[in-house]
Amino acid sequence: MSPDRLLAFAAMSFLLIVIPGPSVLFTIGRALAQGRRAALSSVLGNAIGAYLLVVAVAFGVGALVESSAIAFTVLKLAGAAYLVYLGVKAWRQRGSLPVTIDGEADRGSVRTLWEGFAVGVANPKTIVFFAAVLPQFVDPGLGHAAGQMMLLGLIFVGIALASDSVWGLGASAARDWFARSPGRLAAVGRIGGLSMIGLGVTVAVTGRKD
Repeated sequence: MSPDRLLAFAAMSFLLIVIPGPSVLFTIGRALAQGRRAALSSVLGNAIGAYLLVVAVAFGVGALVESSAIAFTVLKLAGAAYLVYLGVKAWRQRGSLPVTIDGEADRGSVRTLWEGFAVGVANPKTIVFFAAVLPQFVDPGLGHAAGQMMLLGLIFVGIALASDSVWGLGASAARDWFARSPGRLAAVGRIGGLSMIGLGVTVAVTGRKD
């Protein structure tokens, strides 16, 4: 795959990953409730869950991408519309984010890893991104669409590990600051909602057209 294509996908992935969605909010919640170790375990589990989605999409959508431009366009537009929907929903629910600030007993690394995996594999934002955006960066001329998607997925997961770790470490270092004002968490949800709407519009108007 060309370096330009890989860099373009990395940029689009970064845009999605830094938006505070279910995975980021879960990581922040574990950091605020249990500290740094739990947050990093959650990040790792989330990355594993996300890559499982990559594999599923690669083998389920790869042949479709190679054979039908119309089906690809429909999939992309449907995904873009759903991203906008998720953004509106995040904005409306910004005052009731599922983040626990009160102290909790340590659940252990294995359990937090599993919980992170569950969030990653069921994250609607990630599912839509992989189904609607990942195929845009496949080069039909190279063949092996599934293999190309899995390579792109590794880039996504690498960026996610780095970005979510920063969120987790930052939240664990600022537990008292967040605890003093629930409104600060609502602001995170507000930014995430608007960003997701913008990402949905971007997905709809960009990407491969052939």
